Amino acid sequence: MSAVLEGTPDKRLALVTGRAYPEQAEETAHYLGTEVLPTTAYDFANGEMYVRYTEPIRGADVFIMQAHTEPINKWIMEQLIMIDAAKRASARSITVVAPFFGYSRQDKKHLGREPITAKLMFSLMQAAGAERVMTVDLHAAQEQGFFDGPVDHLTAMPILLDYMRDRLPLDNTTIVSPDAGRIKVSEQWAAKLGGLPLAFIHKTRDTTRPNHAVAHGIIGEVKGRDCVVIDDMIDTAGTICEAVRTLHEHGAKSVTLVATHGLLSGPAIERLKNSGAKEIVLTDTVPIPEEKRLPNMTVLSAAPLLAAGIRSVFESRSVSNLLNGLPEDMHTRHIYA
Repeated sequence: MSAVLEGTPDKRLALVTGRAYPEQAEETAHYLGTEVLPTTAYDFANGEMYVRYTEPIRGADVFIMQAHTEPINKWIMEQLIMIDAAKRASARSITVVAPFFGYSRQDKKHLGREPITAKLMFSLMQAAGAERVMTVDLHAAQEQGFFDGPVDHLTAMPILLDYMRDRLPLDNTTIVSPDAGRIKVSEQWAAKLGGLPLAFIHKTRDTTRPNHAVAHGIIGEVKGRDCVVIDDMIDTAGTICEAVRTLHEHGAKSVTLVATHGLLSGPAIERLKNSGAKEIVLTDTVPIPEEKRLPNMTVLSAAPLLAAGIRSVFESRSVSNLLNGLPEDMHTRHIYA
């Protein structure tokens, strides 16, 4: 089987990956009915990296996938090198696929003399030669404006909703936003589940202390309810576990945590283990190794969503339709015709 898909005349798709999480790219290729284009990649003794495509990609639509995971700066740099290599190999188009987009939390200035690093990231991708960016659940949707080109902002909501819909006692469920910034997404969840009641936790964040927030109270009825907290990421799990504690203090019957990106840094696992959450539902936009998986943790594959997004871009079809759910053929392996 060729690693370059023959599409319509003069159109070829090539999916390539860095070394951060090749398993995700391989699963995505499986859903597309192709293989990952092989590369030669290694580190020099001083830590510099080398990448070369082992097959011609001249005239191909190249999708460069990389997980922005630990060590995050190394893998971002490798993706930039792969973009430059594709540009110099005369790729027809270059799309960055970053399921979790690194530095997306730094999207504005809280204090003087701070950077806006999310903007810097998009600028670096563009300077390297990327013409399009595809990602999942940015920390703030308006970050798409940081890139002077198309940004395909996918959402894991269809995957997470499909899993949660059959597991919730909908007559007793409340959707909870962990802060004011996630209210819009929580409203979408509540609407898609049939108009469930909504609550949100009022909290303040100390901008001088990373990963630190204090919950002050809850707006909405949660007493005796099965609460589902919706967030974009769980990093050190400090704020999300504070949300669980606050909900239990206000009489919640149970608390389920749902997030797209399971970064699970530092003390996250220990905190989640002791949080009292009924279930923790994540997707694998970044790798979640077995040693970080808890008995009450469910990790869903993002590969069908990524494959559907890549196919839509390659075939010049609407990506926004994926907000309503995945195509039927992405629930099983799809063979490209």
